[in-house]
Amino acid sequence: MTAGLMPALVFAVLCLWSSSAAADFRLCNNTSSRVGIALGYKDAEGWTTEGWWNVSSRACETLLRGTLVARFYYIYALDYDRGGEWSGQAFMCSRDKEFTIKGTENCLARGFDRTGFFEVDTGEQRAWTVQLTESNEQPGQRVPGIPGTVGPGGPGGLPGMPNSPGGAPGLPNPPGGSGLPPAPGSKP
Repeated sequence: MTAGLMPALVFAVLCLWSSSAAADFRLCNNTSSRVGIALGYKDAEGWTTEGWWNVSSRACETLLRGTLVARFYYIYALDYDRGGEWSGQAFMCSRDKEFTIKGTENCLARGFDRTGFFEVDTGEQRAWTVQLTESNEQPGQRVPGIPGTVGPGGPGGLPGMPNSPGGAPGLPNPPGGSGLPPAPGSKP
């Protein structure tokens, strides 16, 4: 993450509790900027990353429809208007144009970018919404129903969220035991 590009942004995670709500994975952009969203997840076929969803200021977008199939999802977001990003330590493949990429290994060798996503732990809920907010709109406040806030790229900053990536319940983890393969040069 480039410090010069990072605006003062934070993210908060909010679970949809309404039983009448659709069982989807959604993202709401509560900032004054337009944002681009990339999503990573593990399903029965393995790891997939997809992008880009362009979400207008003060708007929500459904990223995945239907009941969630995994506990952990991964987000990378770009602030189109002011620059900066929300990112983390879960490295996955992406590219500048619209994409659906299978697998997280050898991103650069396969002609993709290697991008750090932040982890979202849904706690095995059937529906989930991620809220992107600006720090000046929510200055470190604790809001009922939102576990906490953390600056971009702050892995494990939310109470109850593990510090390392995890796998989806019922799906095998890759060698090394974590939900994502280790970063190049590290040992599982």
